Amino acid sequence: MVKGDVDTYHEDGQWKNRPEGNERASSTHDSKADAQGQGREMAADRGVEHVIKKQDGTIGEKNTYPRSRDPRDIEG
Repeated sequence: MVKGDVDTYHEDGQWKNRPEGNERASSTHDSKADAQGQGREMAADRGVEHVIKKQDGTIGEKNTYPRSRDPRDIEG
């Protein structure tokens, strides 16, 4: 059962992960790398998209899990 895409974002001096539909973050981290790793695991476990935002809030990267669900027909 898909619970929503996972957002990795910066707020209040910390990097956080929040599945779509949740009001609060599921995890908080001191570094973007740590948050990204946890967000990747969450997205892979749920089979959803991982949206990684830059510190300014703009989208920096999107990854779909599993890769076979990616609607884009490109490699990489």
